[in-house]
Amino acid sequence: MDTMRDRFAGVATRLLDEDPRVAVVIAEVGKDGFAEALRRHPDRFVNVGIREQLLVGAGAGLALTGLRPVLHTFASFLVERPFEQVKLDLGHQGVGAVLVSAAASFDWPAGGYTHMAPGDVALLDTLDGWTVHVPGHPDEAETLLRHAVAAGDDKVYVRLSLQTNDRPREVDGRRFRTVREGGRGVVVAVGPVLDEVLTATEGLDVTVLYATTVRPFDSAALRRATGAAGTDVVLVEPYLAGTSTAVANDALADLPHRVLGLGVGRRELRRYGRLEEHVAAHGLDAGSLRERIAGFVAGGRVTAGA
Repeated sequence: MDTMRDRFAGVATRLLDEDPRVAVVIAEVGKDGFAEALRRHPDRFVNVGIREQLLVGAGAGLALTGLRPVLHTFASFLVERPFEQVKLDLGHQGVGAVLVSAAASFDWPAGGYTHMAPGDVALLDTLDGWTVHVPGHPDEAETLLRHAVAAGDDKVYVRLSLQTNDRPREVDGRRFRTVREGGRGVVVAVGPVLDEVLTATEGLDVTVLYATTVRPFDSAALRRATGAAGTDVVLVEPYLAGTSTAVANDALADLPHRVLGLGVGRRELRRYGRLEEHVAAHGLDAGSLRERIAGFVAGGRVTAGA
């Protein structure tokens, strides 16, 4: 199966063919996948080299001319390094772009901490008006990328990862999906952690919601689920633990509730190892998740009517 990033290169090339507004800007990373895009659309495919601030600035300039820029590099170089340009060149100027990242939280451990970005979604949360897609399968990545490009002049972040679920789910770029129903709590699984969450919750009496669009947060879906399953909520996110705790609390502000945020820990792991070792070290493997989730939902149920 191709990776999300493999799929992105092909889809982006086809979007250049289909839509004269689309422009693709990269910062050297991933250039080999775009050889055909460069050949067919040299006027709308730009490689700025290893200049991440320029990547965002150039994208904003293209947006000001009426184009729909798609910007791509590793997450740490797309959101963190040029954050000032994301804030000012896009946000302050009131123009949109589609930011498509690779490497996620720790996809390439051998690259070291400079190539890891577990705080990317939390950082974008400090800005106004961003849509954030976190696909869990290459098919979902293609669908969500097309949604992002078609979203007028909106600011959209599409977070790609080497981690993937075994099969795609239907996604619409807006709502959470209910994939399992129960009566003793709600677990929200974001993107590529779904399979681990489903394994972890096998036999537990909990509802599982699948989220591939996390901003805007689907508060209505969470409220519906807690109405039937009680207001113990566990968020399992493939980035910084607790990133969505505040928005989940806001969704349930008028109800007694408890929220547990699971994800990538703040402690830096300096022995980089393999991706699977990082998953286990941060407690995102099925066994660790089961222990945390089961202990939480059994530890003091709060019902919506309490």
